[in-house]
Amino acid sequence: MQRTDDGQVIRLSDYRPPAFRIRHVDMRFSLNDGHTDVETVMEMERAPDTDAAEPLVLDGDALTLIALDCNGVAIGAERFEATPDRLTIRDLPPSGPFTLRIATRLTPETNTELMGLYRSNGVWCTQCEAEGFRRITYFLDRPDVLATYRVRIEADREAAPILLSNGNPGEHGDLDGGRHYAVWDDPHPKPSYLFALVAGRLDVLTDTFETQSGRDVDLAIYTEPGLADRAAYAMDALKRSMVWDERRFGREYDLDVFNIVAISDFNMGAMENKGLNVFNHKYVLLAPDTATDGDYAGVETVIAHEYFHNWTGNRITCRDWFQLCLKEGLTVYRDQEFSADERSRTVKRIGSVHGLKAQQFPEDQGPLQHPVRPRQYREINNFYTATVYEKGSELVRMLATILGEAGFRAGMDLYFARHDGDAATIEDFLTCFAEATGTDLSQFALWYDQAGTPELYVTEHFEAGRLTLSLRQSLARGAAGTGIEPMHIPVRFGLVGPDGTDLAAEPTAGTAEVEGDVIHLVTAEAEVVFSELAERPRVSILRDFSAPVTLRHEQAYEDRLVLARLDPNGFGRWRALTDLVGEALRAASMAGAGRPALDPRLIEAVVACAAEERLEPALRALMIALPGEAEIARLVGSNVDPEAIHQAREGAIGAVATAGAETFRRVRDGLERSSGNFSPDAASAGRRALSNALLMYLSAADGTPALAAEAFRAADNMTDRMAAATILAHRFAETPEASEALDRFYADYAHDPLVLDKWFTLRATVPSDATLDTVRDLAAHPKFSMANPNRARALIGGFATGNPRVFHQKDGAGYRWTAERLGELDRLNPQTAARLATAFRSWRSFEPVRQEQARAALSALASRPELSRDLRDILDRTLS
Repeated sequence: MQRTDDGQVIRLSDYRPPAFRIRHVDMRFSLNDGHTDVETVMEMERAPDTDAAEPLVLDGDALTLIALDCNGVAIGAERFEATPDRLTIRDLPPSGPFTLRIATRLTPETNTELMGLYRSNGVWCTQCEAEGFRRITYFLDRPDVLATYRVRIEADREAAPILLSNGNPGEHGDLDGGRHYAVWDDPHPKPSYLFALVAGRLDVLTDTFETQSGRDVDLAIYTEPGLADRAAYAMDALKRSMVWDERRFGREYDLDVFNIVAISDFNMGAMENKGLNVFNHKYVLLAPDTATDGDYAGVETVIAHEYFHNWTGNRITCRDWFQLCLKEGLTVYRDQEFSADERSRTVKRIGSVHGLKAQQFPEDQGPLQHPVRPRQYREINNFYTATVYEKGSELVRMLATILGEAGFRAGMDLYFARHDGDAATIEDFLTCFAEATGTDLSQFALWYDQAGTPELYVTEHFEAGRLTLSLRQSLARGAAGTGIEPMHIPVRFGLVGPDGTDLAAEPTAGTAEVEGDVIHLVTAEAEVVFSELAERPRVSILRDFSAPVTLRHEQAYEDRLVLARLDPNGFGRWRALTDLVGEALRAASMAGAGRPALDPRLIEAVVACAAEERLEPALRALMIALPGEAEIARLVGSNVDPEAIHQAREGAIGAVATAGAETFRRVRDGLERSSGNFSPDAASAGRRALSNALLMYLSAADGTPALAAEAFRAADNMTDRMAAATILAHRFAETPEASEALDRFYADYAHDPLVLDKWFTLRATVPSDATLDTVRDLAAHPKFSMANPNRARALIGGFATGNPRVFHQKDGAGYRWTAERLGELDRLNPQTAARLATAFRSWRSFEPVRQEQARAALSALASRPELSRDLRDILDRTLS
């Protein structure tokens, strides 16, 4: 049963503290085939200054009430009203504590939404964020109600030998009839969204960790049977995360055990439930033959992210869902910093910015725009967005830049000390930094409430040894209708000399404050002046992407070419080169020129990067990669023609491949000679990334599938195998070599769901006229299941977000097919359907024919009477 739209809008301005408090919760789960009985006993009291006549109103969702009593006495029917979505109880004690007992009956086997308690592949599992706990029992299901929990789970021992919940393990034993039980106690008050239960037949990988204070913590990763050996890297990443959080933020783990469960049917990437993280097994299970280097990096990041939530999300949670960025944006910043320390800071930063521009910038510029802290929502599940996560992380990063390393750490220390055990707000968070450093952050706070991507305009003037930088910020009011006041933008910069080193230059005048290499732009316009310069420097601006803005830098083309070759800041150099290529592809796409006339010097700069050994291979791979078609579309902005973009990019690949073939071949041969046995470490992954980027160019230059086919046959790991298969499928789709590789791929991995997801996505993203027929056939494939979120994302999401040429084909067939699948998916899993529907968010940016086709497909889907609240919300905002 899914929640259909009730039209209710929740507003930040309407927040009121709860009228009742829940101090402790005892829960008893009796898991059975076909049904689960839940008994919940809550120790409660009215909040001070609450009207003694005010009834208790508890949230529910598709619940069946079995029993209800207060202080051990059944509550008469005249005192309560129970519906599947709400329980209202009158005449409760006017003061002092009381105990409320609620019994409900659930059917986890029919719960295809995968929210609340569900059963999949024989395993009982919960997902309670954001509002899933109310599908288990009637409750004050809101983040500012914190309670300790004691949970008893009973089940058939054969069906569920493993019984897990939050906290520390307590008593356990046998029951009659082949059943058994286990008790879990969580001593740390938590909101209901962090509740977790898992029961079933599971394998386990165990380890231990000694904290900095000398306590031993038992670690365990549970998997579906036969897969525990593929969790070793995840366990290593967990232990490294625990060490890092102690060293970097002084945060020590606080329970006796830390458990992770990896399951195949899970809506999210993972969930940070206190002491019992539940993961989509995509972000746990790894082996060289089945996982790419990107998968290894992803597992490392997600393991760290969920562990770091123990303090930024669990010990300190958010007061209400409008503060979601307080836990998610902050924790994304923490996991990005962890990955930067574990791998390459420059490569990680480029990857983060690339993701921000690909996902969050379009969100900021379209109908789904909202501030980092939204003002209102109709369905909170739809606000787990790139704006909350990625832009929220950028705000924390700016705070660290503005305050400096010591000031930022002082603010974090005060935040942990002051708000441990609290449900906090953005104001609480910023106040800690303001007090710890004596800094006024009132203007900075605008970043949380003003939606949109600011534009940063920079001009430079050099005369007689004097350089003047003029900066101006502008923010347009978009779909969210929020303010457009000037914000505090930290602009990191460098003045690059002719030998590629930064000049030591202090500002001598200007209206903007400058600290070290950071210009603090706090007004609409400002200037910075540098004097007594022996020669004109090249200005490297917005280094490391020090603020999430669109940069409009009026800089000479020649200077940008120099920075593309010499900027000592790796991020600045990457951006200079990719921006130049992106602008050339934008111009060619808008002109419909097909193969663009790229500046030979620009092509030479790209080719030279491949062979520059002083750069790490992973950075070289990023430097020679051309902007993707979605990025080019964002640069075009309006009247976008995806076919023209595809042709322009393919032409540029051909031009670079032809010019660089000899260099690319020599560099790749050297990489192959230095490769040894597979290792997932960052350096080895970087060499594979560069080798496979070069293979793509060499295949384009050769014009035949021979090189990629040979690489596919010779591959001894999934990274190389997948790269070669992608080249064959995407560049040589109609050849026997491509068909042979795809057939071989399927035959070798049809038994492995995670690898098979790659096969579905690979086929759905082929930019060929035949692909729409292919995805139609794949939707009827015996291995395709709409009920599995990973498989739905692999096919539908892969097609809609990874194949712009075919998804946006001019006759609208791609739009119609996707919309029809979303309607089917919505009946099973509204949350996944709604998230996939965001693929349509930029439909107004396309040329008129495609706009009309997209609008018609969306309108037809929106006209269906029984859409879920999740999908209805996305469609209404996308069409509004």
